[in-house]
Parts: sequence; C-alpha cells; structure tokens
Amino acid sequence: MKIKIINPNTTWSMTREIEESAKQSAREDTEIYAVSPATGPDSVESLYDEALAAPGVISEVIKGDREEGADAFIIACFGDPGLEAAKEVTDKPVIGIAQAAIAVGKLMAPNFSILYVLDRSQKIIENVLKLHHAEEDCCSIRSVGLGVLEFEDKEALLQALLKQGKRCVEDGAECILLGCAGYTAFAEEMRQELGVLVLDGVVPAVKLCESLVDMALKTPKKKLWAYPDAKEISGFYELIKY
Repeated sequence: MKIKIINPNTTWSMTREIEESAKQSAREDTEIYAVSPATGPDSVESLYDEALAAPGVISEVIKGDREEGADAFIIACFGDPGLEAAKEVTDKPVIGIAQAAIAVGKLMAPNFSILYVLDRSQKIIENVLKLHHAEEDCCSIRSVGLGVLEFEDKEALLQALLKQGKRCVEDGAECILLGCAGYTAFAEEMRQELGVLVLDGVVPAVKLCESLVDMALKTPKKKLWAYPDAKEISGFYELIKY
C-alpha cells in the first residue's frame, strides 16, 4: 500500500516532520511519502492562503494517481484545502486531516474543542466544521497565537498548546483536536498532561486510508465527484492537466 501525503504549504521542514509522524503510525507494509507542491504559500493561515494552495494540492493528487501509483492521499492541513476538488480527479481515497480528526473525535468522545494557529485563522476552522457537519459537536476553538513559521521553538509551542488546551478543558471539551499538521508530535504529551483525549489529524488520516484501501473502496463518480469535464484552463495546464 502506498499513501501520498500532501502538505499544502511549501515549507519542506514541516513536510518532513509530517512524514516522520505518519511513518511511525503506519503498518510495516504501508509505504508513506510526503510532498509539498511546487506552487503555493509557505504557510496556510488565511482564506487567501487556502485558495493559493488548492491548485498545488490538486496537481500532486493527479501526479500521484497517474504517475506514482499512490493508493490513497492525505491533505495535511487542517483547513482541508482543495479536498472536495481533489476528490474529482481520482477515484482513490482522499482524506483531509481535519476530516479524519473530526471523524475519529466524534466516534470517541461526546464533544471536542480545536486548537489552531492564529486568531485570523478562525474562519478556516469554522468553514471546515461546516464542511464536515460538526458545528454542534465543537465546544470551542482556541488560537495558540503562533504562526506556522514560528514552530522552531518546540518548547514554547508545547507550552502555548497546553495553556490553551487547559482552557478547552474548562470549556467542557472531552477531546481536543490539534488544528495544524505541525502539532502532530505533541498529541501524546498533551494527552498525559491534560487528562483528555488529544487527536492530531495525521495519524487518524493514515489509519483511515489504510482501512479504506484494505476494503478496496473507491470514490463514487456518478455526480458530485465525477471527473472534471475537459476544458481549456488558461495558465494552469501544466499544473493541473488530467
């Protein structure tokens, strides 16, 4: 089994961290490889960033489907940028890390809160909750006040996550979803410190992909996620040709 992880931003240090975390959770017979697209922002923290990231995500899904033999795809950004469009260009499973975290969180706990990056990113979290029909399950969404490009100081990031995580527990959350792929390494330590379930999105996405491929499930192509019609797309042909 071959799972391709697409980090929608172009910061390769983060992509490598995501890949390492995914490999640790994958089965021995699962091949994991992570990429950043050739185009896109170096961090995804606004609706503008998400729009710019989507073409690169779609491009990498097409490449993985047509050229690399990938069996499933993970979009490793908590806004799930390009998720719906990416499902149109392949019949193989495509899962966003927010989609995976929310699905597992809803299975395992009566509610959850979400920790995300910057205050300005709140609309991204609100949109992804609506996309996955989870508004009523969410107690709160809280920003840690650190941007993606400020993650070098791991101890400062962990302390910021714990501080806001405690506030999530005070909000009544019995599960905390880590709303950035760059938080994946902190899930277990936070779980022990806070005493509630803490889920990142990368590990659940890997395990869901493995299960979907095992079941030989394909994305339906009748209506919503049918393959796109062939048409001229000025300036983007080499990026998203299919």
